[in-house]
Amino acid sequence: MGQRGEVYSTRLVKNDRTYFFNVKENIYGDMFLNLVESKGTPDSDKFIRQSIIVYQEDLGEFLKELQKSLDFLKQNTKQK
Repeated sequence: MGQRGEVYSTRLVKNDRTYFFNVKENIYGDMFLNLVESKGTPDSDKFIRQSIIVYQEDLGEFLKELQKSLDFLKQNTKQK
């Protein structure tokens, strides 16, 4: 197990934001997905970090709802 319980981690950097996709394991051996957005603040060298945790037993339903949202965006986004 890695630092802070990380089992796997990847990131996506887009413009002024970085998205982290972290699979972690807690002290009981339960695995979960930790999604983090980090972005710099315009007035200082500090970063704002926001995070959500999705537990392994909820991933199936989470992905189903996420896919519904993605489908909606795809169908309702105006072409540029």
